[in-house]
Amino acid sequence: MLVQYQVNSNLQRVEDQIGPYPFKPGRERVTVEEAEVRFLKPEHPALNIPNKITPNDFEGWVQERGLYFATTWDSNYEAVLSSNDPGEAPLNGGLLTAQYGKGWYVFTGYAFFRQLPAGVPGAYRLFANLISLGK
Repeated sequence: MLVQYQVNSNLQRVEDQIGPYPFKPGRERVTVEEAEVRFLKPEHPALNIPNKITPNDFEGWVQERGLYFATTWDSNYEAVLSSNDPGEAPLNGGLLTAQYGKGWYVFTGYAFFRQLPAGVPGAYRLFANLISLGK
């Protein structure tokens, strides 16, 4: 299951409902689309199967890297990527994965909703990896 960014509202707290293990979506975002993306788990299947993801895959992104990154998460999740705006602290909650049952749960705050319509090749490659986890 792939879940893209979520926002808490005054009516409902999403962290109580959106994952198999607890995590808290925050307001953190990376607004500079050229901000460096670091690989926290370079051997993770999300970065290697079916496509080998490299720093080049983050070139040409539009408007922003991501938004509403998770701020805290259960130890069952693995943080795969890290990024931040210049002068800001690293944000590691933009791509969380957890094996669950017979498959994977993925939460991402990375702005695929902007990159895919813009035709950013690296975003397509990474998104394909995320939906292919466990295959």
